[in-house]
Amino acid sequence: MRYRFFNDVQWELISGLPPSNEGRRGDPFGDDRRVVEGIVYRYRTGVPLRDLPRSEFGPWQTVRKRHRSYAADDTWDGVLMALLTMADAQGQLDWTLSVDATINRADQHATNTTRPDRDTGGQGIQTSDQARAAMRASHEAISRAHARRSTRTRRPTTA
Repeated sequence: MRYRFFNDVQWELISGLPPSNEGRRGDPFGDDRRVVEGIVYRYRTGVPLRDLPRSEFGPWQTVRKRHRSYAADDTWDGVLMALLTMADAQGQLDWTLSVDATINRADQHATNTTRPDRDTGGQGIQTSDQARAAMRASHEAISRAHARRSTRTRRPTTA
């Protein structure tokens, strides 16, 4: 097959991991290898689903449905864990950890935190009690202005 990404040894490692047909109603699954190769082909080449070669991978709808169901039921996570476990047991994994200590400075206004309740010592900064009193005074002034406007009486004009 022209579009094979797995050799037979690699396929044997993961062939038992995708869900089987047992207990499943409806049409039985076709060749798992063909569909998984279609999924891998799509990711390696970046082609849209509809452009998958039908002669090699079958209908694109099947590849899409199977990929979505494998992602939803954590089949891909199981495949990854099984391969990692096998590789680790054979000593083929190096669990070296690399930590990046990059520091990115942010502007003081870039945070999503609230102002502290106590005075921070800066000039012109009101404490929370002062801020509340100022807000209350401005709300009362606005309310009084609205009240005056709404209670004015106007003379009806005669035509």
